[in-house]
Amino acid sequence: MASASNTTILSSQKEKPPKPKYNMFQNSWFMVSLAWKTEEKKVVILSLLTAVLAVAHNLVNLYVSPTILSVLERKASMPELIWTIVLFTAALIFVSAAAAYINSNILFGKITVRSRILSLLNRKSATTSYPNLNEDKFKKLVAASSNAVSGNSEATEAIWQTLSSLLTNVLGFVIYISLLTSVQPVLILVITATAVTGYFLGNYLNGYEYRHCDEKSEYIRHIDYISGQSKDWGAAKDIRIFGLRPWLEELYTKALDSLMAFRGKAESVYLWAKLADVVLALLRNGIAYAYLISMVLTDRISVSEFLLFFTAVSGFATWVTGILTEFNTLYKQSLDITTVRECLEYHEPFKFEDGEPLKAEKKEYEIRLEDISFRYPGAEKDVLTNINLTLRPGEKLAVVGLNGAGKTTLVKLICGFLNPTRGRVLLDGRDIRDFNRRDYYDMFSAVFQQFSLLAATVASNVAQSETEIDLERVKECVDKADLRKKIESLPQSYETYLNREVYEDSVMLSGGETQRLMLARALYKDAPFIILDEPTAALDPIAESNMYQKYNEMTSGKSSIYISHRLASTRFCDRIIMIDNGGICEEGTHDQLLKLGGKYADLYEVQSKYYREGEDVHEE
Repeated sequence: MASASNTTILSSQKEKPPKPKYNMFQNSWFMVSLAWKTEEKKVVILSLLTAVLAVAHNLVNLYVSPTILSVLERKASMPELIWTIVLFTAALIFVSAAAAYINSNILFGKITVRSRILSLLNRKSATTSYPNLNEDKFKKLVAASSNAVSGNSEATEAIWQTLSSLLTNVLGFVIYISLLTSVQPVLILVITATAVTGYFLGNYLNGYEYRHCDEKSEYIRHIDYISGQSKDWGAAKDIRIFGLRPWLEELYTKALDSLMAFRGKAESVYLWAKLADVVLALLRNGIAYAYLISMVLTDRISVSEFLLFFTAVSGFATWVTGILTEFNTLYKQSLDITTVRECLEYHEPFKFEDGEPLKAEKKEYEIRLEDISFRYPGAEKDVLTNINLTLRPGEKLAVVGLNGAGKTTLVKLICGFLNPTRGRVLLDGRDIRDFNRRDYYDMFSAVFQQFSLLAATVASNVAQSETEIDLERVKECVDKADLRKKIESLPQSYETYLNREVYEDSVMLSGGETQRLMLARALYKDAPFIILDEPTAALDPIAESNMYQKYNEMTSGKSSIYISHRLASTRFCDRIIMIDNGGICEEGTHDQLLKLGGKYADLYEVQSKYYREGEDVHEE
C-alpha cells in the first residue's frame, strides 16, 4: 500500500504545472523597459496620468453632491451655490476631456510596443536554430506567443490598461481608507471582509467553465470539426455523392445540444454567484447604513457628511474588489508575457553572433563529414551511422537511395541545419560548430523540394531582396536558366508580381518555369556550394533528367550535391553515393556502379524496366 501511495504522490507531483519563469512584477518591468527602449516612453507616462485622472474623476463625483447639499444646509447665497455647481461641472469637464485626450493618444504607443514584440517573435522564428523548428515545445511557444500579440485585447497590449486600472484602484483605496478612518475603523474591516469574501466566492463560482474547460473544449472541437468538414471544398463531392448532409446535420445538432447543456449548468452556477454578491452587498450596505444613520441621529455627522461617507462605503468596496480583480488579470496576462519571453529566450544550440565570423572569400572549399551519426530526438535508432564523406572543390556529387534512406538528413547535416549526434562536419578542416551559423549558410545556394516563392516581383524572387537589386545580374541569371524569353513576355517583365494569394494582377508560372526561376535564384547568390534536394520530384523522369542537365550546365565549376531517388537523373555526376540502412553502401561513377552489380545496379534495372513498361503501355 505504501508503494501505491508513493506512486500516487509522484504522479501528482509530475502533473503539477511548472512555476512560471517570471512573476507579474518582472513582466510589468519588462514591458515598461521595452516601451522605454522602443522610444514609446509616453505609454508609461500616459498610463500613470490615466490612473491619476480616473481617481480625480471619482473624487469629484464623490464630493459634488455632499458639497452642494452642505451649501444648501448652510442656507448660503444663490451666487455661492451657482459657483459651487459651476466649479464642479468645470472640474468634471476638464478631467473627462483630459482622460479622453490621453486615451486617444496612448493607443498608438500601445500598438507600437506590441508590434515591436511581434517583430522580435518573427525574427526569432525566422532566425532560430533549425532543430528548434522541429521541437514541439518551441512550436507550442511560438503558437502561444503569436496569440499573445494577435490583437488589442491580448496581454502584450492590454497589460497597460490593467496596470493603469490597478494603480487607479490602489490610489483610490488609499484615499478612501483615510477618509473612512475618521468615521469608524471597524467599518473598514466590515467593508473589506465582505468585499474580499464576495470576490473569492464569485471567482470560484464564475470559474466553473474554466475548471471544466476540457469538457467545453471537447464540445467546441466537435462543432468546429463538423462545421469545417461541411465547408471543406475537398469534401464537397463526397457530401453530394453519398448524401452526407443529413448525417453531418445530426452530428452537429448533437454536439451543439451537448454544448448548450453544459452552458445551462454553468449559468445555474453563475446565478448562485450573483445571489451571493447581492446578499453580501446588502449586508455591507445595511451595516454601513445603520451605523451612519445612528451618527446622524446623535449629531456626530451632518446629512451631507452622511451622503459623503455612505457613497464612500460603496466606493471603498469597489476599490478593494478592483485591486483583487486587476491583480488576477495581471497574473493571467503575466503568464502570456512569460510565454512570449520564454519563446524569445529559447535556447539556441547553434552559435550565431557569438561564433567565429566566416566570409566566403574564395570559390573553392572542401567539406568533410568525419564519422557522422545522427538520431532525431525521441527516435529509437540512428538515421545515419558512421558516415565518412568528402566533397572536393568543384566536384559534382550525387546522393541516391530509396525514400526514407536518409538523403535529406545528410543534406541538412552538410548545410548546417542539424548538428551530428556524433562526429564532425568540417569546412576546410574546421568544425562548423565554431562558426557563426548564419555565415556558414551563406556558403550555400539550394533548391529544395518545397520552394519559397514569395508574393513579390520576379526580380525580388531572384535576388531574394526588395532593395539593392542588381537588375543586370538578375537578367543574366534568368537568361542562363533559359527563362528570359518567358519573363520578358510578361506584362511588367521583371517587375511582374508572382503568387495570386496577394496580388490580383500577378501571374502563375508553370512547374518547369518555377524550377528554372529557382535555378536563377541559386545562380544569383553565387555561393561556393549548390544543393539540389529532389526539387524535380514532381516532374516525370525525362523532364527531371533534362532539368538536372540544365542545372549541371549552369553550375559548372561549383561544388554541387544532387539528391534524387531516380538514378538515371544523376548519371552526369563525378561521383555517386548510395545510402542504405543509414550508411553509404556503394560509391563510384554511374558506369562503375552498374558494373559492380550491387544494389545500385539492381535498383537502376527496376526503375528502367518500370519506365520501359510504361512506354509500351502508352504506345498501345
